[in-house]
Amino acid sequence: MNDAIRELVAEATTSQVFAVWFLIGAALVFWMQAGFAMVEAGFTRAKNTGNIIMKNLMDFCIGTVVFILIGFSLLMGEDLIGFIGKPGFDLFTSYANFDFSSFVFNLVFCATTATIVSGSMAERTKFLSYCIYSAVISALIYPIEAHWIWGGGWLAGLGFHDFAGSCAIHMVGGISALIGAKILGPRIGKFKRDKDGKVIKVNAFPGHNIALGALGVFILWLGWYGFNGAAATSVEQMGSIFLTTTVAPAVATVVCMIFTWLKYGKPDVSMCLNASLAGLVAITAGCDVTDCVGALCIGAVSGVLVVFGVWLLDYKLHIDDPVGAVAVHCLNGIWGTIAVGLFATSSAPGYSITNAAGETITGLFYGGGFQLLGLQLLGFISVAAWTAVTITIAFYIIKAAVGLRAGRDEEILGLDVTEHGLQSAYAGFAMLPDGSEIEDDMPVMVAGDIPAAEAVPVVKVPTFEEGTRPKFTKVEIICKEHKFEKLKKAMMDIGITGMTMSHVLGCGVQKGTPEYYRGVQIEPTLLPKVQVDIVVSAVPVRTVIETAKKVLYTGHIGDGKIFVYDVENVVKVRTGEEGYDALQDVE
Repeated sequence: MNDAIRELVAEATTSQVFAVWFLIGAALVFWMQAGFAMVEAGFTRAKNTGNIIMKNLMDFCIGTVVFILIGFSLLMGEDLIGFIGKPGFDLFTSYANFDFSSFVFNLVFCATTATIVSGSMAERTKFLSYCIYSAVISALIYPIEAHWIWGGGWLAGLGFHDFAGSCAIHMVGGISALIGAKILGPRIGKFKRDKDGKVIKVNAFPGHNIALGALGVFILWLGWYGFNGAAATSVEQMGSIFLTTTVAPAVATVVCMIFTWLKYGKPDVSMCLNASLAGLVAITAGCDVTDCVGALCIGAVSGVLVVFGVWLLDYKLHIDDPVGAVAVHCLNGIWGTIAVGLFATSSAPGYSITNAAGETITGLFYGGGFQLLGLQLLGFISVAAWTAVTITIAFYIIKAAVGLRAGRDEEILGLDVTEHGLQSAYAGFAMLPDGSEIEDDMPVMVAGDIPAAEAVPVVKVPTFEEGTRPKFTKVEIICKEHKFEKLKKAMMDIGITGMTMSHVLGCGVQKGTPEYYRGVQIEPTLLPKVQVDIVVSAVPVRTVIETAKKVLYTGHIGDGKIFVYDVENVVKVRTGEEGYDALQDVE
């Protein structure tokens, strides 16, 4: 009797522990909203940061409202012909018997679907339009297809498996992001077109704060342990889920680092951050049914697939996706869904995939044949078709009713100030102009193919006749700010003790090592420089030039320029000395 009681107590205790973990997991998934906000803000331009924060806040808050009203019942209500849950208001009419934990858990997942779309449509979407389509996704599009998979719908009955949402959440969000970005059009200046409208060049818009984006990725990775692991029913299953959820993104990131290193000459930081997320997305569907080998393979494919996805959108489809949402969530959501049919193994703790007849089925590479793979393909196609049709209708209705895209001037000025009256999300910081919104037909500060410094006319002044006075020469050096101290020391070492330094903004193109951001070569823009002026007589001009070149050269865009001018005379104000004598204490 005592043994039986102990077993009952242990079982009840275990049940309560996992019920608490279920809610902790929900809290971790909610915390992922912060991660999405940081990634999107960091990978875009500073003038839109406030707008992005506001969108990521409101898609959860608006999503909560519509999920209460209709979304939850469509997802988890009594099944109607395998298609939708029965609409109802049990939250209001039968609160005492309501499944509170299920509501909170499904709500935070729903919010994730909506926030994915924000990234691909960033920097040019009307805030009102965003609020509307976010509500539509949370109220109708996500709950209905998720019911097919998790609410007792027709896909669940067939044996389709998506444990935590590669298909139901990430692919749905990614497809919505792809269609939204296509209908919306690219940001001003992203693609350069010829007179016939053909894209002839892709421009890079570097994110304004990669550190913020990296923080977002780490927050998301942490949250993903709740995303994937919250529904675990045993310690062994949770441990296995945590393992696969760690291995896949780690391998994806390493593969991406190596791939971009080989392809672009340097490992791409932002692409590797995207690869971490891609590996997490891909393992989400099968995190509970794959082993370590399967997680390794899934992650390796993700690391290459995310780079391919960014390239595909930029260079072939010409769709502007500022944060890589389509490459991360759409392509890797599809891959993760299909990968279950390849790598599912019954050796995983708590394995429970069965077909409609109740027979256990496994992945193709583990001797299960094509049955599970076929079910996964069917689920992918069905959910993708539902999402594509419904979100396209929603976008076109919104576009016709209130407009989808912000105005040209609003986009150029930034959505912070035009949509929210926020002058800057970084009050107290001076943000440099990014110049990325410049087009050929817009007024600009610097235009043309000739670097700004070379475009300034240089007037050659007459020199003194040979033998009359020493020759004076002005050497003007424009270089990066952080090089000044090293340049000053080098000049002093060759005998120059006097110089003038001023801060300037510079822009130009020079032959050197090309810089890439997410596989696109970066165009130079106005950046802070220093201008150093030196007048010499006794010190050879060539010595000054060669010394400066040696100090400043890196081979990268923006190393600087050196200009040499004849000087007619030099006058020292304090003593009245002129010419050679005026320079004796400065060189």
